[in-house]
Amino acid sequence: MRAFVTGGKGFLGQTLVPRLREAGYQVDAPSSKECDLARQGSLDLFSDTYDRIFHLAAWTQAGDFCLHHQGEQWIINQQINTNVLAWWKSRQEQARAVFIGTSCAYDPNLPLSEENYLRGEPIDSLYTYAMTKRMLEVGARGLARQFGMKSMTLVPSTLCGPYYHTDGRQMHFIYDVIRKILEAKTSGGEVTLWGDGTQRREILRIEDFVSGMLGLLDRESAWGQVINLGAGRDYSIREFAEEGCRICEVDPAVLRYDTAKYVGAKAKKLETAKISSLIPWEPAGIKTSVSEVVKAFDGAALGI
Repeated sequence: MRAFVTGGKGFLGQTLVPRLREAGYQVDAPSSKECDLARQGSLDLFSDTYDRIFHLAAWTQAGDFCLHHQGEQWIINQQINTNVLAWWKSRQEQARAVFIGTSCAYDPNLPLSEENYLRGEPIDSLYTYAMTKRMLEVGARGLARQFGMKSMTLVPSTLCGPYYHTDGRQMHFIYDVIRKILEAKTSGGEVTLWGDGTQRREILRIEDFVSGMLGLLDRESAWGQVINLGAGRDYSIREFAEEGCRICEVDPAVLRYDTAKYVGAKAKKLETAKISSLIPWEPAGIKTSVSEVVKAFDGAALGI
């Protein structure tokens, strides 16, 4: 079996690619320097016949990045997604494709279940990026209806684990929380978090996500579906921060909350009934997941 992975050098890709190879796949996973997905025709260099395409690549960051780059996000992500879909259709029609969706595509006023992925309105601050992911799903459905091509779209919770980009770019909430706690551990200062601490999130270990993804490949009924891969439970930012303090051995009294800052959606917990009906699905809880984030920063020093 041969697999092609976009974004293979990224956060998710660096966990998925070794797992694919362990499963017996021959994998091509070019970096963005080796293959600029936003440039038409760049994928034509890859002429081998693939059995699976995993499209992980997207131009985005966490925090308020989407709020300040809406026009660029539309152009760049639409270019990337259109070029991948066009290459799949013209050069790799025999392959089955796995696309990565986003939980921000959901309307927060509707249940976060798969039948609502294209319904309602995403929140305004994430609207453009969310709609590029919706358009990717619309494109996949169009190819399925006209040409019979097979794909699935997997929607993850916020992922945590190794290889996250802790290099100065904006981070998902849990990495930002732990970074601030670790800085306070060193400096003795306070930890200021955005919002009032009541907004709720779920996090999912990247190993759990990849295991779920690989398990779904052999489920024929999963193809043609949007499938949430969520932790099945959410917690307040305050609970995440207090658990982080416990693991990092920092007094939670250092925690402060800035209600003037951007907080995004008030809550995001994915419905997981569909995946639970397809494969065994028991993701790790908050303690293990937060520990994974701490390890990504400072595991050796903390000895966990």
